[in-house]
Amino acid sequence: AEERIVEQRKEKLEKLRELGINPYAYGYDPNVTAKELIEKFGRHKEGEEREKEKLPEETFSVAGRIVSMRIMGKAAFFHVQDGTDRIQCYIRRDTVGEDFYNKVFKKLIEIGDIIGVKGTLFRTKTGELTLEVKELTLLTKSLRPLPEKWHGLKDVEKRYRQRYLDLIVNPEVRK
Repeated sequence: AEERIVEQRKEKLEKLRELGINPYAYGYDPNVTAKELIEKFGRHKEGEEREKEKLPEETFSVAGRIVSMRIMGKAAFFHVQDGTDRIQCYIRRDTVGEDFYNKVFKKLIEIGDIIGVKGTLFRTKTGELTLEVKELTLLTKSLRPLPEKWHGLKDVEKRYRQRYLDLIVNPEVRK
């Protein structure tokens, strides 16, 4: 099963190259970490505070691995995890362009890929701090899938043999 996933991801890699997108970018310069954003603006706000709160208009850029994705037609939410923490991102077809959203983001970008995102902050209805993506850059296409989120990486032997996976998937190990 994993071999089939790797094959599909290699096909996506070729499609990215055909579209003129380098699947292994040479560099990206984020101006903030997820942890800095969360420490400065808070992960969640409850009730009335959220309505009055004014988040800065400045553009932030964060780079990290996509660890979850929820695509809902013309928009999607996803979490990017950098070396410090994870932040929710929101991407809209109208903001990044129909071609990029439909042909690249929805079809070729997936969980495990490392990306750079630029955008402004807002809060969702539930009060979660979110980066609205104005620009997305693929930094590294992941060819192997991450372990299933809900089951995690439980096999102790595999955790030691594949330490890098343990650090990606288990936040308590990373800390």
